[in-house]
Amino acid sequence: MPHVTVDYPDGADNAAYRVGGKLFIVFRTPRPDAVDPDTGERYDDVIVFWVASENDKDALVRDESTPFFTTPHFDGHKSVLARGSQIHELTLDELTEVIQDAWLCRASARRAREWLAAHAPS
Repeated sequence: MPHVTVDYPDGADNAAYRVGGKLFIVFRTPRPDAVDPDTGERYDDVIVFWVASENDKDALVRDESTPFFTTPHFDGHKSVLARGSQIHELTLDELTEVIQDAWLCRASARRAREWLAAHAPS
């Protein structure tokens, strides 16, 4: 995706992807809101993907065939979580769509329009 920068906030090993300075994908550090229900250990492989709307978020989280989930910490936040260890459950097309949609909802309107025009189905 164009105009993407990658940084490592606070010197962490986890990447943060931005478009126009806005986050659209973040690899989180372990946090107390995402834990293994059996062991109580914090997940160390959570990825945050921004979504365009609460409806998009709900659709991804409700679909039990996907690895997407959320936690109360993200209530009202237009993003979904996924475990990196489960990302293989998505097809390449599905993962591509989630990444593109995350970028599109955070890119400027002009950048989004230009990208969509250049990638319109023929």
